[in-house]
Amino acid sequence: MKLLVYTLRLHLRLRELSRQAATWEHLGPRSSQGPGEKCWASVQAVETSSNLPSRPCITARIMRPDDANVAGNVHGGTILKMIEEAGAIISTRHCNSQNGERCVAALARVERTDFLSPMCIGEVAHVSAEITYTSKHSVEVQVNVMSENILTGTKKLTNKATLWYVPLSLKNVDKVLEVPPVVYSRQEQEEEGRKRYEAQKLERMETKWRNGDIVQPVPNPEPNTVSYSQSSLIHLVGPSDCTLHGFVHGGVTMKLMDEVAGIVAARHCKTNIVTASVDAINFHDKIRKGCVITISGRMTFTSNKSMEIEVLVDADPVVDNSQKRYRAASAFFTYVSLSQEGKSLPVPQLVPETEDEKKRFEEGKGRYLQMKAKRQGQAEPQP
Repeated sequence: MKLLVYTLRLHLRLRELSRQAATWEHLGPRSSQGPGEKCWASVQAVETSSNLPSRPCITARIMRPDDANVAGNVHGGTILKMIEEAGAIISTRHCNSQNGERCVAALARVERTDFLSPMCIGEVAHVSAEITYTSKHSVEVQVNVMSENILTGTKKLTNKATLWYVPLSLKNVDKVLEVPPVVYSRQEQEEEGRKRYEAQKLERMETKWRNGDIVQPVPNPEPNTVSYSQSSLIHLVGPSDCTLHGFVHGGVTMKLMDEVAGIVAARHCKTNIVTASVDAINFHDKIRKGCVITISGRMTFTSNKSMEIEVLVDADPVVDNSQKRYRAASAFFTYVSLSQEGKSLPVPQLVPETEDEKKRFEEGKGRYLQMKAKRQGQAEPQP
C-alpha cells in the first residue's frame, strides 16, 4: 500500500514538472529575467552579454534506476556527467556572446569534487552553473548540485565543482579562440580568479608529464594487491559519445572513468561502494570520434575507511595511422565502503609489492593527509 501511494505521488510530481517545463518552453527567452532566476537549459535559451555578469544556468532531472547501483545510490559518474553538461552549456553560450567566429566550449579540467551527500533513485538533481572567471583563452565555471526529495520537498547540497573550459573554433577544432571578458561584482574577484587560473595551469602541466606509465595485467595476483583489483575498460567512441564537432563530451569520459574506478573499489572491498571525492581531472587532449579508448584503474592508497584509485584514459586513433596512442585524461577517485545500512566500513589495507607501487602509495598517503588537514582546518571555529 505504501509503495502504491509513493508511486502515485511520484507520478503526480513528474506530471507537474513536465507542465512547468512546457510553460518555460512556451514563454521562451525573457529579456526581463533577473540574474537570480532559473533557466531550464533543455528548453530555454538564455542570452549572455559579455558586458554583464554571467547569469546562472540551472538544469534538473529525476534520478532513475539506471543511474544508480544495486543499493540505490546514484553513480558518481552520472552526477559528474550532469555537472559537465551544465558547464558546457553556460560556457559555450558565453563564448558565443559576441559577434565573431562561432565556437564550442571543450572541458580542459575539473578541480577536486567532493560528494557531500548521497543521491538516491527518485530524487531530483538540480544542477546550477555560473561563470566566475575568464582568462584570454579559458572559462572558469562553478557548479553546485542539489538533490530534492519530491515527496517531502527536502533539499540538500550534494556537490560543488569547479570546471575549466576552452573555446574551440567550429571551423577548426584544433584552434583555440579568445574568450569574451566578464564584469565582476567585486574588485577582488578577478584577482582571486587569476590566482586559481595560474595554480590549475601549473598543476595540469605537471600532471601531464607525470602520467606517462600504463597499467599492465599481472597473472594470478594475490588478494589486496594492486594487481588483484586493477581493471580496464575498452570503448569504441561512437557518434552518441561526441559533440556535433566530432570529439567526446567531457561528461562521457568522466562517467566511464568513474565506472572503472568503482569496479576497482568493489573488487578490493567486495562490498557496496560509493564515490566520496574526485581529485582534479585533467583532460590532456581531445578524443575524436572513431578512437578506441582504454580506461584503466588501479588502487594507489588505502586509509582505514577510504580508497584512492588512479584512473588513466588512453586514446588510440585506429582510423588515423599518422597519430599514435596518447594519454587523453587522468584523475584520482576516492571511494568509501558502506554496509547495507549505509554505514562506513573499514577498508582492507592495500599491499603494495613493487617499488613503483610503494612510491604511489606514499604519494597517495601525502594527498590524503594534506586533504585531511585541510578539512580539519575548515572545521575549526573562526575567531
